[in-house]
Formats: sequence, structure tokens, C-alpha cells
Amino acid sequence: MIREQFEFRDLLIQLTARDLLLRYKQTAMGFGWALLTPLLNTAIFSVIFMRVAPVETPVPYPLFVYCGMLAWNFTASALRFAVSSLTANTNMITKVYFPREVFPLSAVAVSFVDFLVASTVLVAMLFYYRIAPTTALLFLPLVIAVQAAFTLAVSMFLAMANLFYRDVKYLFDVILTVWMFASAIVYPLESVRGGLLGLVLRLNPMTAFVDAYRHVLLYGTAPPLAPFASAATLSAVLLPVVWLVFHRSEFRFAEYI
Repeated sequence: MIREQFEFRDLLIQLTARDLLLRYKQTAMGFGWALLTPLLNTAIFSVIFMRVAPVETPVPYPLFVYCGMLAWNFTASALRFAVSSLTANTNMITKVYFPREVFPLSAVAVSFVDFLVASTVLVAMLFYYRIAPTTALLFLPLVIAVQAAFTLAVSMFLAMANLFYRDVKYLFDVILTVWMFASAIVYPLESVRGGLLGLVLRLNPMTAFVDAYRHVLLYGTAPPLAPFASAATLSAVLLPVVWLVFHRSEFRFAEYI
């Protein structure tokens, strides 16, 4: 499977370039839209949690929430485009052979480009709030890699599930909204202790990813060992399992298009 991805790497690059072009074609802001979404959400949640219902955070709240939104948007954006990646490319799937994994892979790659673009604002905010980089930044590539592996696994699962059951894309938006508020993105994890919600937050792998980014980028410390190790283990197990199931189901894709 991995060898096939390498052999068809040019197709992946072309699909990623095509999707980037289509996403921002004939838009006045272009890549500015990759900045607008997290900035707008940051502004809205800053008003709510600084003025209406204040919460205490270890760093200025706008920086706290923007870092969380940046991490969340990488996964959420990839899943949003991956869920219909197979059904939106029916002509290619039914006429030419190539590993179908390139479609969810392309969705993750495009979202990673948006992630990099939006990261420039975070760098500016770190400079504005005078938070200096530390050696904890050495953990950042690992955090990104683990999150990317988890995102790719879920992307392939959703793309495959939506092909077999078209109801998935309608349920997906609702689940994604609930998932966001269950990931401690707009409030500190420490503010929820015990109870069912506290258990859900701590079992949620996105909570571990968001918390890892904040520790590495904002607090200057390594990611919390137990939560991040659990999320990394889940990603390491989930990706090959979903990939194998996806690969073995490819011959049935044409029947459901």
C-alpha cells in the first residue's frame, strides 16, 4: 500500500494543487480565508469568555483560543473535505485505476497547507504577547505528525463510510460541532473536573492534541505524557487498521457510486 502511494505521488500532488486552486479560485481574499476562520472564531469566543463569562487561562485568552482553533481547524477542515472526497470524484474512480487513498490524503494535505498559512498569525501573536520560544518546540513535529496520522485515519474512514451510506455527510456536521465543544478548545481543560463531561474530555484524542500544542507553543513544556501517549497509541493503531480496510474495500467502491 505504501509503495503504491509512492508510485502515484505525482497524482497526489496534482490533486492537492487542484483542490487548493478550486478552493480559493475567484475569491478576493485567496489564502486569506485560511486566516479569517480562526481569527473570527477567536474574536467571537474572546468576547464571550472575556466579557460575558470570563475564564482564567495561563496565557492571554486570545492567544489561548487561537492556538486551540488552529489545531482544531486542521483536523476539522480535513474531515470536512474528506467525507465527500470519493463521491465527488466518481468519474476518476470508475474509469482509471489508482489507489483511492489519494483523495482523503489530498484533503489532509490541503488542510495542512491552510494550517501552515494560519500559523503565521500565531507566530505574530506569540511575538505580540512576548512569549519566547523554548526547547519544547522540539516536540512540535511529533505533535503535528501524530495529529496528521489520526486525521488521515478518520478521513479515510469517513470517505469510505459516506460512499456506502450517504447519510454520513448529513450527520457529520452535527457530530463535528459537538466534537469541537468536547475538545477543550475554547476553555481550559482544568475548568472541567470529574463527571461525565470531564471523562469525555479526557478520553477525546483532540483534547490531547490541542493541549499538546498549548504546552509546546505557549507554556514552554513538553506535552502531558499520559494523554498524548494515549492519543499517539490510538493513532498508531487506527491508521494501519483503517488503511487496510479501506484498501480491501476499494474493489466495491464502483458498485456504490
